[in-house]
Amino acid sequence: MATLRQRKERWQARVQRRGFENITKSFILKSDAMQWARSVEIEIDRGTFLNNHLARKTSFADIIQRYIKEVAPQLKSFYGETYRLAKLAKHPIAQYKMAELTSARIAIYRDERLREVSNGTVRRELSIISSIIEYARSEWNQNLASNPVSEIKKPKSSRSRNRILSDGEKERLLLTLEQYNPLMKLVVEFALETAMRRGEILSLIWRNINFEKRTAYLPMTKNGEYRYVPLSTRAVNILNSLPQSENEYVFKLEAQTLSIGFKRCTKRANVVDMRFHDLRHCAITNLSSKFLNVLELAAISGHKSLNMLKRYTHIKAEDLVKKLD
Repeated sequence: MATLRQRKERWQARVQRRGFENITKSFILKSDAMQWARSVEIEIDRGTFLNNHLARKTSFADIIQRYIKEVAPQLKSFYGETYRLAKLAKHPIAQYKMAELTSARIAIYRDERLREVSNGTVRRELSIISSIIEYARSEWNQNLASNPVSEIKKPKSSRSRNRILSDGEKERLLLTLEQYNPLMKLVVEFALETAMRRGEILSLIWRNINFEKRTAYLPMTKNGEYRYVPLSTRAVNILNSLPQSENEYVFKLEAQTLSIGFKRCTKRANVVDMRFHDLRHCAITNLSSKFLNVLELAAISGHKSLNMLKRYTHIKAEDLVKKLD
């Protein structure tokens, strides 16, 4: 049953039905209030009514903060994700109520960000936003008709990076890192020796290092599986140069500290367009000359798809001819 009452200069419509929370909304015109109440009653009768009262009260920023506290700690890339989420919570789009997050507003956010960062970065940000909204819809009673991110066009995927350090760049970068932060230099060297991702390196703990077998055990990786990483002589020497304690992290660095420091050092060393993740590409490229069997290379790198490793292997036709003889 719908009731109307005038409050100051506005008309409040209230719909009361058994099995539903009271649904209210205010209007300037009485006719608009009556029309809204009738439409709600019709939707309830048809079973199509979606009560987004909570979504109209809760800001996207509130949802992001709750996601940081309750969900992000369970993610494999906890530190990186928390930083991105904190930045997102400060963006103007986070000030909208959940019910106001339309596909048009998400599209405006997409276009603004595309003028600032790469396609790949925007795709990752949209994926994060979509995950947050979907979680809020399914777990936190944020009743939205749909996920607005799914209704917009995503930027095209960026081309795969193939940035490789030259010998001269590597020498300059390591020297600069040594002066900036010796531990950071060891992290970079370890990345070049093992092809491990930043998150895998920073989450490595001493009890998962087996010096006898020369392996590092990663209980959880990006693809959701564990793997053992073989350690070169240089990688073992790096580990032996550090203080060891069974339950502590091997490299005591925050992800953001490493990212900022690495960016500063590449600039000082005049190493242009180099990201920390490019070190993984450098390492796998070097390893591909030692491990011609792609399955062995995949076991080291942790790639699930062998297609991802094709760009690291460079097979020449003349070498194939020799095998035909």
